[in-house]
Amino acid sequence: MSLSEIQKRIAQAEEKAGRPGGTVELIAVSKVQPNDRVEAVLEQGYRCFGENRVQEAAGKWPAFREHFDDISLHLIGPLQTNKARQAMDLCQAIHSVDRPKLAKTLARLAQERGACPDLFVQVNTGEEEQKAGIMPEEADRFVAECRALDLPVVGLMCIPPVDEEPSLHFALLAKIAERNDLQGLSMGMSGDFEQAIALGATHIRVGSAIFGEREKT
Repeated sequence: MSLSEIQKRIAQAEEKAGRPGGTVELIAVSKVQPNDRVEAVLEQGYRCFGENRVQEAAGKWPAFREHFDDISLHLIGPLQTNKARQAMDLCQAIHSVDRPKLAKTLARLAQERGACPDLFVQVNTGEEEQKAGIMPEEADRFVAECRALDLPVVGLMCIPPVDEEPSLHFALLAKIAERNDLQGLSMGMSGDFEQAIALGATHIRVGSAIFGEREKT
């Protein structure tokens, strides 16, 4: 597949869902992709990318930004509090705000910096022990806590369990977002983004379908 094919499928999914074209932002997930593949997508004019780890992003994107303007970088993986400052310096959005300690750290740093990336609260819709994210029943309270800290929470994010119907999780996330008056829904990946768009996704995360399969390390 390719970037243009994914963009065409997004446009078709938007139309099928009765949504205006261009309402869904594609995050090209460049984690563990070789730099030449990422550069090839940049050369096509694409500018919105996602990384899982702050350390990898820090080793990759400052150099790209010297040659390409207007790059929008999204952190979509877990964020340790000791990496929060670096993440805020590198990224335009953080999709994995998942606990009070991290929210307080981000709020303190935002005050120091006078600016903060857009933030998404990660919700563990499958209530999986091994997965990060706020439990669904705690989401309303946590969103309120983040707002009380003056954090710019723009939406919610989820990663459905691999063995469950993703639409159930997308619908749950959309319901939580609606009752908290949040517009952003970061949900949907290579195998299920059309379903996510049908249920209101504003940001989808696609990697190997754009860049090719990750190289074995």
